[in-house]
Amino acid sequence: MKPKTIKAYMFKEFTELFRSRLIIIVYLMPTMIVLLFGYGIRMDVTHARILIIDNDQSKYSMQLTSKFEHTKYFNATVSHISENEALHSIKQAKTDAVLIIPSSFQKRLLHGQKSEIGVFVDAAFPTRATTVESYIQGMILDAASDVATHMGTPLKGMITINQRILFNQAMRDEDAIIPGLIGLVLLVAPAILAALLIVKEKEKGTIFNFYASPLSKGEFLLAKLLPVFLLHSLNIFILFLWAVYLFGVPFRGSFGLYWISSELYILISLSIGMLISVITKKQIVAVVLTVIVTILPGFLYSGMLMPISSMEGESYIEAHLFPVMYYTHILYDTFLIGQGLASEKIVFYLLVLCGFLLFIFTAGTVLLKKEMR
Repeated sequence: MKPKTIKAYMFKEFTELFRSRLIIIVYLMPTMIVLLFGYGIRMDVTHARILIIDNDQSKYSMQLTSKFEHTKYFNATVSHISENEALHSIKQAKTDAVLIIPSSFQKRLLHGQKSEIGVFVDAAFPTRATTVESYIQGMILDAASDVATHMGTPLKGMITINQRILFNQAMRDEDAIIPGLIGLVLLVAPAILAALLIVKEKEKGTIFNFYASPLSKGEFLLAKLLPVFLLHSLNIFILFLWAVYLFGVPFRGSFGLYWISSELYILISLSIGMLISVITKKQIVAVVLTVIVTILPGFLYSGMLMPISSMEGESYIEAHLFPVMYYTHILYDTFLIGQGLASEKIVFYLLVLCGFLLFIFTAGTVLLKKEMR
């Protein structure tokens, strides 16, 4: 170990970061991603455009219609157009759903007969369509319950659901999105910066200084990655402040677990960038490859937009091949649940992250050659 030489390399890296203004990206990129996506991504569906064709014009049909008119989930329009015209409205993207109440709706209810309500939903976006369909079914069931109670003849076998929402009682999108965004940011930002460290030396030709120096490969990588690691470590606290005080996300777990797992995760991200920087020769190639390796898995396999448990086949296997899934699970525990190290799964995921770090850093060290190719 040569402390003076390593210190000189680290000073050089800090100087380069400040001189090239990359220091701005270190803190600007994570904050911008959290603010843009934190306010932009919404899992809930509100103000869906629904067209109601009331062919009955009865008391109970109007009662059902009012359910859709007095909720934030729908912008209801009552019309007397034909069914074909209503479907054409969906094709023109003017309507998200159509509800058709039959002419004998109230009469059948009063006689205890089955009555069918027509529902057409625009399923061009399946996830949104499924949510809208669930909302419509809930509104209809709620109206049916009110009718049964008003008639004094409750439906036989009626089930009363006494539900309790855990961990995210207010069903806030921010509580579900922000922890996942932290996992995405701490994967992408350090990796992109680390991907430029060695390949930049190759383009400029200054890599020959390393070839001629007495530094070992491990010491060289330590001098390269430590400045970036120290800078990005501050983002752990900055992102925590944005999450808790700006977006109001609760924090119920151990801050120590959050900090240690985040530092470990940053080291993994830096190792990914370092590995890409070792195997590439151009900065643009290194950046593009890093974006592909980090951003796409960060969105698809973090569990932020789609639960990992709902995946099947190859996608389920691929989700377990990237570190973002394990770290994001720890984040959701520290912010929303608070079980911490009492959970065997959390302990196992920490060990998996250690395995990722050891494997990726070792691969980068082995592939780094201290000689001209």
